[in-house]
Amino acid sequence: MLIRSFPAGAFGTNCYAVASGPGQECVVVDPGMDAVEPLARLLAEDGLKPVAVVLTHGHLDHTFSVLPVCDGYDIPAYLHPDDSGMLSDPARWHGPALAPLITGVRLPDPSDVKSLDDGAVLSLAGVDLTVRHAPGHTQGSVVFELDLGEAPGLLAGDVLFAGSVGRVDLPGGSWDAMLSSLRDVVLPLADETVVLPGHGPATTIGRERATNPYLAEAAAAPKGRGL
Repeated sequence: MLIRSFPAGAFGTNCYAVASGPGQECVVVDPGMDAVEPLARLLAEDGLKPVAVVLTHGHLDHTFSVLPVCDGYDIPAYLHPDDSGMLSDPARWHGPALAPLITGVRLPDPSDVKSLDDGAVLSLAGVDLTVRHAPGHTQGSVVFELDLGEAPGLLAGDVLFAGSVGRVDLPGGSWDAMLSSLRDVVLPLADETVVLPGHGPATTIGRERATNPYLAEAAAAPKGRGL
C-alpha cells in the first residue's frame, strides 16, 4: 500500500493519495483549498493516476478543489448524501464566524457525484475502502477503513484526531451523534489501527483509546445516547 499526503491550504487539511503501489492508479481523499497544484506534483512523483475522489465530509476545507480535480482528471467524486448540499452552498454550513468570509462562494458539484452508503465497500484503484457513516462533525461524515498491509488503517476525516475529535458547533454538528460515532464506529477498531486524520499527525486507535479524553467519554456514554 502506498499513501502520500500533504497539508492543503490555510486550514492544513490533509489531502491523501492512496494506491497499491508506485506507478499505479490511486484514490484522492479530500482535496481541499489550493490543492490542485501540490496534488499534481505529488501524483507525478510516484507516477500515480487518480480514478476517483472520495470525500470524508462536505466542509469547504476538504472539498474546495474537488471540481477542478474531478474535471481535470475526468473522474467521479464520492460523498455521503447527508452532506450533498454543502458543496454548492458552503457558507450555510460554516457558522457565523467563517460564513461572512465565504458568502457568495458557489462551488458547482462535479458532473459525476456518487453516493457513499454506510457499509459499502469501494473497490477503486486496487484498494478496498469500507465506508462507515460517522455523523457528529457533519451529518454526512464518514470514515474509510482500509488494509495498509502491516496494519489496518482508518481515513478518519474530521471524526478523530490525535488527542482530539472534530468540532460539533457548526451547522449540522451534534455532540450526541459524535459520541455515538466514536462509541460504535471508532472504539471497536483494533488498537493497531493507524489513524490518518483530516488534520494533524497520524496516530493509532490504541494511543487514542489510552489518552484521548473524548474517546474516554464516548466509552462511558450509555447506549441510548446519540442517534
